Amino acid sequence: MIDKTVLCYIQKGDEYLLLYRNKKENDVNEGKYIGIGGHLENGETKEQALIREIKEETGLTLLHYQYRAKLLFVNDDYQEIMYLYTADKYSGELINCDEGELVWVNKDKMLELPHWEGDQYFLEKMMKNNNYFEMTLIYQKDKLIKVIDKIENGI
Repeated sequence: MIDKTVLCYIQKGDEYLLLYRNKKENDVNEGKYIGIGGHLENGETKEQALIREIKEETGLTLLHYQYRAKLLFVNDDYQEIMYLYTADKYSGELINCDEGELVWVNKDKMLELPHWEGDQYFLEKMMKNNNYFEMTLIYQKDKLIKVIDKIENGI
């Protein structure tokens, strides 16, 4: 079975809202800075999951968002389809997230923070332009071994 998830990078000026994963036990993302998101629930569309996950983890209500990419992650026997979004309008105030610390980070500093090795590839594309893209990131034992850009035919 393939997991399906959503991930969103909320933008405010030159900053993105990131989640520093430092609170959850046995967290595969522990110690990493990632976007906001989670798993789709049964019968839920990716947009419904996006809005729900953002509200649950940040307290914010998205008012404007854009579907940016479809990412396939393969790590040994695990497979995940991640629907990547950016958002630039929201309402509400940030809450304390039980999965980690919510921090606004300047986009020029994002790639300097601890993150998954493959995140570098999709974050660079995401921040460079607003075009939709598809990408496959293949890991073995959590080590990135191959990136396939579906539109540009390989990196």
